[in-house]
Amino acid sequence: MIYIVEDNSEIREMEAYALKSSGFEVKAFDCGKSLDEAVKARVPDLFVLDIMLPGEDGLSILRRLRTQESTCNVPVIMLTAKSSELDKVKGLDLGADDYIAKPFGVLEFISRVKALLRRSGMVNVEAAEPKIISLGDVSLDEAKRTVTAGGENVELTYKEYELLKLLVSHPGLVYSRQQLLEKIWGIDFKMDTRTVDMHVKTLRQKLGERGAIIQTVRNVGYKAQ
Repeated sequence: MIYIVEDNSEIREMEAYALKSSGFEVKAFDCGKSLDEAVKARVPDLFVLDIMLPGEDGLSILRRLRTQESTCNVPVIMLTAKSSELDKVKGLDLGADDYIAKPFGVLEFISRVKALLRRSGMVNVEAAEPKIISLGDVSLDEAKRTVTAGGENVELTYKEYELLKLLVSHPGLVYSRQQLLEKIWGIDFKMDTRTVDMHVKTLRQKLGERGAIIQTVRNVGYKAQ
């Protein structure tokens, strides 16, 4: 089941038709309020959200989905006319799994949906066994998606959490910037590798003195130690 939120009726109908023709169940909505009612009745396998919506925009809906226990791990694709890297980073940091700028081709749209559902299937299997991941004084609670450093709660964005989780889960293992982009932002998402540096910098700042566990490997990338 895929839920679409798109206020443009022509685009909404096109997306729904394409997905149904590919064998998916689909429900389409023109606003976040209608979506909320549907989620109470049934949580979908994937959300497709437009950013520019009347009333509550797509980023606000995304933020809410990521804070609700029933939808926090459901994959989300953002569809929007905005195509700047800053807009992409904002959506992805809030927890979007993929980002497609309008106008887009139907075949690409279906391909990205299928690819994301395949990836999320692996994520859901792993999520069935929540656990605590720790390195030094930094701990991640996978069930609650919370982080503590020296016993103090640390507020992280979705991507910051995923970045920290990957590094802390494999202490000593060095990841190149390109590897981190592929694993955290998705292999289909093309972005300047400086984005990784920016996220590492803010992650260290939020962890305070414990941020030293994330070490820079010169000319390669990063590791947790």
